[in-house]
Amino acid sequence: MADSDNTMTLPFVTRRRLLAGGMITSTALVLEKSALAGNAVATSAPPDPALTLWREWQTACKLTERLCRRQQRLETKLVEIVGFPCATVRLPEGEDVMVHSIRALNEVLGKGPDMTALRETAEADFTAHQTRWDAAAEETGYTAALRAEREAGERAGELLEALSTTPATTLAGVAGKLDAVLREGEAWEDCSEFPWPQIRSALSDMVRIAEQRMPEQFFPGERRPKLRRRRAGCCFRA
Repeated sequence: MADSDNTMTLPFVTRRRLLAGGMITSTALVLEKSALAGNAVATSAPPDPALTLWREWQTACKLTERLCRRQQRLETKLVEIVGFPCATVRLPEGEDVMVHSIRALNEVLGKGPDMTALRETAEADFTAHQTRWDAAAEETGYTAALRAEREAGERAGELLEALSTTPATTLAGVAGKLDAVLREGEAWEDCSEFPWPQIRSALSDMVRIAEQRMPEQFFPGERRPKLRRRRAGCCFRA
């Protein structure tokens, strides 16, 4: 069978958990209220294409989060049934090492002729475990859930890219762009470093100015909270 290094899903699991933790903020409520403003100027003006894309992106993010939670529940069930694909290798020194991919197996044993028998046995064990995982993944619906979650995430990414190249025509549209940058970017970076404090400050200023100009339409209650999420790079990568 082909090298199964891509079967481990831990990086994807971590990313999904970060996405699932990114709930809609008070800034989003401000943007929605701005979009629904009933003054004569807003009513006569054409829709802001950036704000329209922001709404679509937000919907895609919500869908990704829902699918993420479903996928995580199924993954937990799958791990309980068969466990992540792996093989235990007993080295000549007597130490047992657990590997989770063919690549890791080759790194542990090397490709010397003296390890051929041990390597073949370990590969067969890993392949058998991978086969059980794949069968259970199909049976439990995990494979379909993972595919749906990835497709939704890709759609959200496409909308985010489109948002970055679409000119905004209203203050709410500009704020929507900043909101999307923060909510996506802070999931992966140290949000106390440049440029996140500066972007947060600009968005806060924009919301404050909008509230001052149209106080009857802007009462979110709180400023956008600082996200406390870390890059997923600390996890095992096959």
